[in-house]
Amino acid sequence: MQWAKEEPKRSSRPNSFMRRRPRAGAPSAAACWPKDLPGADPAFLQENTRMTKFLISFPSDAMVVPAEDFEAVVEAAHAVIGEAKAAGVYVFGGGIDENVAPVRVAGDGTVTEGTYPGHAVPDGGYTVLELPSREAAFEWAAKIAVACRCPQEVRQFQYDPES
Repeated sequence: MQWAKEEPKRSSRPNSFMRRRPRAGAPSAAACWPKDLPGADPAFLQENTRMTKFLISFPSDAMVVPAEDFEAVVEAAHAVIGEAKAAGVYVFGGGIDENVAPVRVAGDGTVTEGTYPGHAVPDGGYTVLELPSREAAFEWAAKIAVACRCPQEVRQFQYDPES
């Protein structure tokens, strides 16, 4: 499947390129928008703001925490995830189980040990949030960085009206 790299073509309906079916339980754009922003009419924002998904992550070796502090880091990370859920922006999160080796599965069902040649084995922690802007993703990444005590990488997913 090939993803479009450009915005979908506009139809005759104004702003229809921004409309899509919301994910079950997804927040409205208005719920994630700063309440003190002038002209932040929730109905307008709901209709005219397309949310974007962002991957916020870190590799395992970036998180260097003394054993006695690990439980506090877990609690802090869970608190940030709870905050994201309460804000309605949480999509998915978790840490890669590094005790389970990665495999590749071909279209015919053939299973091959390992990752693609030349690629590192993904590890560490991952969080996917659906947010109104890249700046909002940076704010959430900073919160996760404080909780996990390591810098976070922010990646933006391409727009897909079906996701």
